Amino acid sequence: MKPFQSGDLFVIGANQPHLFKSDPSSFESNNQDKVHSLNIFFNPDGFMSSLLLLPEMYSIKKLIKSSDFGIKASEKDSSKLFEYFVKVRDNADGFLLAYFIEMLQAMANMVQWEYFSTESFEHMFTDSDGLKMNDIFRYTMDHFKKEISLDQIAAIAHLTPQSFCRYFKKHTSKTYTHFVNELRINEACKLLMERKYVSIGNVAHQCGFNSVISFNRVFKSIISKTPREFIKTHEKKD
Repeated sequence: MKPFQSGDLFVIGANQPHLFKSDPSSFESNNQDKVHSLNIFFNPDGFMSSLLLLPEMYSIKKLIKSSDFGIKASEKDSSKLFEYFVKVRDNADGFLLAYFIEMLQAMANMVQWEYFSTESFEHMFTDSDGLKMNDIFRYTMDHFKKEISLDQIAAIAHLTPQSFCRYFKKHTSKTYTHFVNELRINEACKLLMERKYVSIGNVAHQCGFNSVISFNRVFKSIISKTPREFIKTHEKKD
């Protein structure tokens, strides 16, 4: 879970659950900011599978494999790649394919990729699973600043609490409690970086924690730093 900004470029492999979510302030009536994205979808196991067998396509094939983990280009590389994206978008027929391969080769030559996960997520979602997980994620995103009981979230998924725990772990490789804590700590990091807090205790309360002790423990387990260490690190970067 990380912030995204204008110009970011992500490569996300097949069947990798992901969500780009704007801050609540983006939906206020007086906010004129709009989020736009340029997307290119392709199936490496489709018509490109034969091309990827060629020796000349080795580096591209390696890039596609690394995208199983979800990767992000550096700020410098993102601005360069935007030109290739526009060429693919604005052309057709053979030119589209040529520019697409050229873009993939440019991406394969870049080395400053940031990985989002240590392992790929290989579970195949059915349409029913996708809708159910969407309901779970949406409810959690809207209510994570308050206490969410297991009975509440299980009811959203139309499952018993015990079945929900197994279902969520199977589809995300993590417990629901850990997922909620990640959301809360991600929100805490944004508040700390934007200096929108009175005290660390205030941040903990805003993000759904009942005690500062619990907040500090969970924060360090996820970020590998205490909130105060995180603040100091961010202040040095500024």
